[in-house]
Amino acid sequence: MYVAVKGGERAIDNAHAWLAEERRGDVNVSELTLPQIREQMTLAVHRVMAEGSLYDPDLAALAIKQSRGDLIEAIFLIRAYRTTLPRIGYSDPVDTGKMTCDRRISATFKDAPGGQVLGPTFDYTHRLLDFKLAADGEVPTANHAIPQTADMPRITDFLNKDDLIQTEVPSDETPPDMTREPMEYPANRALRLQTLTRGDEGFVLGMAYSTQRGYGRNHPFVGELRIGTISVEMEIAELGFSIEIGEITLTECETVNQFTGSKSEPPQFTRGYGLVFGQLERKAISMALVDRALRWQELGEDNLGAPAQDEEFVLSHSDNIQATGFLEHIKLPHYVDFQSELELVRKLRCEAQAAAHKEAAE
Repeated sequence: MYVAVKGGERAIDNAHAWLAEERRGDVNVSELTLPQIREQMTLAVHRVMAEGSLYDPDLAALAIKQSRGDLIEAIFLIRAYRTTLPRIGYSDPVDTGKMTCDRRISATFKDAPGGQVLGPTFDYTHRLLDFKLAADGEVPTANHAIPQTADMPRITDFLNKDDLIQTEVPSDETPPDMTREPMEYPANRALRLQTLTRGDEGFVLGMAYSTQRGYGRNHPFVGELRIGTISVEMEIAELGFSIEIGEITLTECETVNQFTGSKSEPPQFTRGYGLVFGQLERKAISMALVDRALRWQELGEDNLGAPAQDEEFVLSHSDNIQATGFLEHIKLPHYVDFQSELELVRKLRCEAQAAAHKEAAE
């Protein structure tokens, strides 16, 4: 056993050294810097911050570099680092209506008050490889709009005026904190949204797509999608009032869904909601669709047995770090377990052969 341990330790050290060499790549090529990753791989940085539950672009860039671009590994690194940080309090709830918008669109009203702001998006690109990007020293020269700071009322407020959309009742109740309390079912909406906002983008997207294909009878409209920056404030007990502690980028999506009514509610529109760190509109829209699907019981709808309506299925499988840990643990040594199963299979084969010989003899 001692020889095996020493040999394994030496092998692991060599594996670490080889990994560092592979991470660096060709030494004749300039090494990536953290500012380059932060400024030019922004969407990857945003995803790592969102699913890692830590808003720090520099640390997210470091995690991406360390993980060789494996975003789930980078998210794992950020989550692990996050657990070492002291918790000094909670920020005040942000009012996303005061967001300085780089992008703000609505698929429900053409002439939205405040205007449609297309912003930086792939929506209107041709999805063709741009070989100009392979040229060194390219400098973008586009003239872009100034971020919108004017009043941009929520689209759903206009539906609310005619009582055509379900009213969301504000609550002063402190929501549970999924990072400090174990998940319990049934989970309230606040806990579900926390889980979805840091859930794996691919998984949440798949669940959202399933609802559009009929597994959940959920055909939404994007009432409003807005991306921009907003100030974060925190109340300081010694001062007795809140002060601004920073500024973050958020993506918010509110979907509008048709609702035929129930015994307690008239026919109207209902909402799905998504809010996530950074510019991650695909994730925010997916989150809003899944949020709406999970509200079936609250709205008195029938459970169609769709995966996206199963709260425990969605929430317990959405975390890519938990899923990765359970998946990758099967790479670790299972010699004893396998030997016991090997002996069991051999025993069963012997018994089956003996039974077959006995039956043939009779």
